[in-house]
Amino acid sequence: MVDKTLSDLFLHQLKDTYFAEKAILKALPKMMEAATSTDLKAALGIHLDETSGQIQRLEQVFGLVDAKPEGVECKAILGIIGEGDEVMEEFAGSAALDAGIIAAAQAVEHYEITRYGTLYTWAVQLGLEDVAGLLKETLIEEENTDDILSDLAETSVNAEATN
Repeated sequence: MVDKTLSDLFLHQLKDTYFAEKAILKALPKMMEAATSTDLKAALGIHLDETSGQIQRLEQVFGLVDAKPEGVECKAILGIIGEGDEVMEEFAGSAALDAGIIAAAQAVEHYEITRYGTLYTWAVQLGLEDVAGLLKETLIEEENTDDILSDLAETSVNAEATN
């Protein structure tokens, strides 16, 4: 039996999340370019800036746990991003495109919310209070972005997609 601990699992999940954030950083400009709603483009642009800051925060976390910032391939986020790419291709030029982009972006947000929630809980369990604070800050940003995307979908984009 392999002797692994919650600390080992935390570090693995941290690397997975680091990879995911870097993949998201590459995907967001494509989503912004494809979006037709100026409000959606703006929301995605804000999240692009936040994602850069979140990567910097993760690098701080790596430093606090004396580990090198590096990622491990996250097949889940690659799949979620790939599905978003399919939607953008299939619905390009249609009234439903922006609704599809929001759905894809929210799938990414929900993934991030689960990852940061777990990392935060584990950091607390491991007594890593400084780390927990950084992770909580990012978790709040991810939840806020999800709320913004929901509001945008509910107040305009979904109605426009029905036409």
